[in-house]
Amino acid sequence: MLGHKVRRLRRDANMTQSDLAERLGISPSYLNLIEHNQRALTVALLLKLGQIFDLDLHSFAEDEEGRLAAALREVFSDPLFAASDVKPADWREMSASTPALAQAVVQLYQAYREARDDVQALAERVADGEKLPTAGGGGFPVEEVTDAIHAQGNYFPAIEAAAEALWGAAGLQQGQILPGLAAWLDREMNLRVRVMPQEVLGRAIRRYDRHSRRIMVSEMLTQAGRTFQVAAQLALIRHRELLDELAEAAALSSPEAKRLFRITLANTFAGAVMMPYAPFLKAAQQLRYDIEILMSRFGASFEQVSHRLTMLNRPGAKGIPFFLMRVDKAGNVSKRYSAAGMNFARFGGACPRLAVHDAFRSPGTVLTQVARMPDGTTYFSLARTVTKAGGGYRNPPQQFAIALGCEVAHAGQLVYADGLDLGNLDAAVPIGLTCRLCERLDCSQRAFPPLNHRLNFDENVRGLSAYVLTPSQAD
Repeated sequence: MLGHKVRRLRRDANMTQSDLAERLGISPSYLNLIEHNQRALTVALLLKLGQIFDLDLHSFAEDEEGRLAAALREVFSDPLFAASDVKPADWREMSASTPALAQAVVQLYQAYREARDDVQALAERVADGEKLPTAGGGGFPVEEVTDAIHAQGNYFPAIEAAAEALWGAAGLQQGQILPGLAAWLDREMNLRVRVMPQEVLGRAIRRYDRHSRRIMVSEMLTQAGRTFQVAAQLALIRHRELLDELAEAAALSSPEAKRLFRITLANTFAGAVMMPYAPFLKAAQQLRYDIEILMSRFGASFEQVSHRLTMLNRPGAKGIPFFLMRVDKAGNVSKRYSAAGMNFARFGGACPRLAVHDAFRSPGTVLTQVARMPDGTTYFSLARTVTKAGGGYRNPPQQFAIALGCEVAHAGQLVYADGLDLGNLDAAVPIGLTCRLCERLDCSQRAFPPLNHRLNFDENVRGLSAYVLTPSQAD
């Protein structure tokens, strides 16, 4: 049932039902039934739609509203709406039929959460006798940019084309990308690349000095880090108009979000320069996505390779649809990309049973996990810690954990799944979206009670967790 998508396509093209029905070879009344999900969209009609609107049929047929529905579920699970009569069917219908309205509701709730958190922080600091901080948490632009990336499938053809053009113009060679970039910048743009001492750059790892025509990168960076930063700065200088056009097309709501989106696109360009699309996809498939080998072959870091794997969405040449998550030691999610139906909580932490949290116990070791959501969807993932450049003893390196995963149906293509019984789904680790929204009442690692259950605690019964509910305790 894809009627709502057909209706949006038709309206975006300023076509009447009669116009589209005539081109599809069906009656307007039958098209009306399709658009209202009273008739299924057949394969033959789907193919015709693909020709009329020049569609990527795989992307069109995907459950695009799944991610939005998951976000609405979080919103309406808040105690703020406890007295309202909003049912799951209501927000599912909203995400399917009026996605723009649903997105506006999510954005409004995000703004409410930020305002509430700011007020709470202000109250705490005033109570402690501290000076008032400057306003603005800045979390909303991050969410808005993340949504814009999702809307494009984490694939930007113009950015990929610009990176491929640079390879030809600069005569880049694998293994010598940084010297090649430096030579081209000097020759074509009168810019010099300089590796600078830590005491000169301070807390910065990259700085562009317009007056001296220098791109300065920190000595604390690895070779992969230096290459990435130089390529990103090149994008910000050479392809500023392209980045501005893409930022405008994303219809972001604030200057901060547009600026962050440009930075994100510049980083995307850097990844595309270091790991050109076609050679990287071919190598990934031949090596069965062995990240360690890909790191060596393309001179990139674990995080850079993992992130690049989520961008392989070119029509006709796609890789595995991966999801990616980056967490710090406190469990904060600082980077997320959701593909193949895997949704992350927007307004809270991640499930504590995910292997990404265990990665900190074994730094540098790849951990694997088969995990199952409450709806039965099963995922295979790998996790490993990564270390960011530091600034010496007083500014130690940052440590994060990266999780990269896919639906278990794709796991056989990954070298990391060798030896695992992927067919034994009963052995999968039961996980949830986040504790507040998880339906698993018997989880021993609950940090918070579920929002959609009234708690009737029995003081004479104590489980492994204070929030583990027995059938008699859960309403």
